[in-house]
Amino acid sequence: MFVDFHAEATSEKMAMGWHLDGKVAAVVGTHTHVQTADERILPRGTAYLTDVGMTGPHDSIIGVEIEPALGRFLTALPTRFETATANPRLNAVVVEADEKSGLAIDIERLSYSLAEIEAMSNVGSV
Repeated sequence: MFVDFHAEATSEKMAMGWHLDGKVAAVVGTHTHVQTADERILPRGTAYLTDVGMTGPHDSIIGVEIEPALGRFLTALPTRFETATANPRLNAVVVEADEKSGLAIDIERLSYSLAEIEAMSNVGSV
């Protein structure tokens, strides 16, 4: 089993990871849009990552254009948000699990720019 734990607080995500350690293959947090660098296999065999991050524009404030989002924070006035497009990145996690036990063998955090993805897709092409 793979648990996607959608929560704001890192402490909630960590608590769920420890609670489910040895019961599921992975606990991976989502919601903050910011990838953490704390991937690990917990002692009883559950892969854990506090937040996988987002796939989308990283030159943004969680996916929206910077200036309107900043304006809203600075003025507390409602603002129309537009989806940002600058610096798209792919954030992901790959978990390998043992077929018999269902527990994690490996966890790998991924973060690629558009240029890195394009370079990978051109490997071996003539």
